[in-house]
Amino acid sequence: MTTTEHRPAPNGFNLVPPPGWDVIPLRSGTREAMDRIVRKAVAQLPVGFPKDDIPKARLKLRQEMKKVVRRASAKGGMTLYLPTERLHGIALPVSIVASEPIEIPRVRPESGPEAVLAALASETPGAEIRELDDTAALRSEREVPADPEQGVEVAHRRVEYLVPIPDSTPDKYLTFSYSALIAPGPDPAFYDALVELFDAVMGTFRWTYA
Repeated sequence: MTTTEHRPAPNGFNLVPPPGWDVIPLRSGTREAMDRIVRKAVAQLPVGFPKDDIPKARLKLRQEMKKVVRRASAKGGMTLYLPTERLHGIALPVSIVASEPIEIPRVRPESGPEAVLAALASETPGAEIRELDDTAALRSEREVPADPEQGVEVAHRRVEYLVPIPDSTPDKYLTFSYSALIAPGPDPAFYDALVELFDAVMGTFRWTYA
């Protein structure tokens, strides 16, 4: 007689951000993480940067980070990933937010998360099912136009992964959202490359167990 090994529900996850990125926890330790990032940014100012302008630069950076943190927290974010170093001299206008688990009812009482993902995929243009650490996940991508009345000040490319938490009761899902601000002028291939970077980051996703 054989027995099937049953793993407990995971208690978390690991995600490996690219080099030059920092992680800001949004549940606790947010201020400390922001202070660390600001100190590092100030230490990396170019040689010859006017000393009298350092306080102004520090304040501006902190204000911008607070805006991003507030937006991520307002959408249920629990972890924020930001590029804090320039790539080939370019400041990347992107972010990744891992959100608090949400509950989604089953399509049928006897069905599992796969049925939910399939139903969502059928209703979401461009959505597809991928696999992350042996778990089926829904990936979707779209461009969000600027709409100040809805709080969207700048158009951006958004990619999302919806990942069911294995063996969770009731069924819970994690959402990972990637946003890249679209500035006029840059080649669309630039944004395609940034999306590929996010997909590569999601490829590092692993569940953690107690």
